[in-house]
Amino acid sequence: MSKFSSIFVWLRRAALGVLLLSPAMAGPAMAASPAESFVSVNIDKGLQILNNRGLGAADRSAQFKTFLEGLTDINRVSKFTLGAARHSASPSDIAAFDASFRQYAEAVYQSRLSQYTGQTLRVTGSSEPNPGDTIVKTQMIDPSDSGQQPLEVDFRVANESGRLVVIDVSVAGVWLSIEERDQFSAFLSQHNGSIPALVQHLNQLTVQLRNGGPAK
Repeated sequence: MSKFSSIFVWLRRAALGVLLLSPAMAGPAMAASPAESFVSVNIDKGLQILNNRGLGAADRSAQFKTFLEGLTDINRVSKFTLGAARHSASPSDIAAFDASFRQYAEAVYQSRLSQYTGQTLRVTGSSEPNPGDTIVKTQMIDPSDSGQQPLEVDFRVANESGRLVVIDVSVAGVWLSIEERDQFSAFLSQHNGSIPALVQHLNQLTVQLRNGGPAK
């Protein structure tokens, strides 16, 4: 596994745990801000979809895709993670990357859910470094290992013309979108700046995940 793949997959696994596995996350009654309520309520919605065994796999996947699009601004994250390479890329390469990134993100979030069953999140507060930019602080609790220090997880929530969306997640102090941007940049440096090569790599990972295999 390349350095890009191993770090990227580890971060995505961590991101899945904090974004999607919080059956006991603090509810709206404890939330002190709209952003805290948004994170708490929407995590619960995602769990209800993925734990609804009354739905067929295709229906569950379709509903989860709709949910994820409402929770996050994937287009914004995709633009950020490609970084400076976007400025010199052709429109067709940019479109291919954006489509590949979206499909990969959806596959990762769904495939890793079962690995974090039983994990819970507790909202501990929030801060607003800039107007319309809120960081919601939480802790991830593993009830099976009470001796472990809770893992700190922060959600960056943006207010886009009145619509709240998650645009980044920090796991133990590491902001995932920033790390992804750095890893994409490193991958492109190793492959002569080829965005098609990056797209192909992400597409391969997506296929592996959808077939139930590991992302290598």
